[in-house]
Amino acid sequence: MPSRRAEISMTEEEADQFAREQQTLIIVSNGHDGFPHPMPMWYAVDKEGRYLVSTFERSQKVVNYRRDARATLLIESGETYETLRGLVVKARTEILESEDDVLDAMVEIRLKNSDADARASEKLREEMRPASRKRVILRFTPESTMSWDHAKLGGRY
Repeated sequence: MPSRRAEISMTEEEADQFAREQQTLIIVSNGHDGFPHPMPMWYAVDKEGRYLVSTFERSQKVVNYRRDARATLLIESGETYETLRGLVVKARTEILESEDDVLDAMVEIRLKNSDADARASEKLREEMRPASRKRVILRFTPESTMSWDHAKLGGRY
């Protein structure tokens, strides 16, 4: 008989689809005092399965990731026990600072989290150019994941 953990784990494909459908990612960095520093962020997932977040260059998150590139990411959904789904990702963080990298990711995040049409990406890029000058992209490369989907229990708890 499979373990309960095995019963509720998502396949790689299910986890990837879940991650691409959600809007908010909780990113957790390690603060200077050793306490976790969690922050909810809008995000996108690139073609390689890396998570992209735009933030201000001088934010505490960036300071923390410059000191320690380890990150834990959380995506979750569900309002009742039988609908709980989630994904925890342990990842390494890169800080992208080039104007093209920042603008590309900012557009990708906006397109994912709005009704904007992909054909509008060049217009969005120009609209976002002034804001991009103060921003960087946190790119999280997954090292391991853990997932759950309580709907797979079929009402058995």
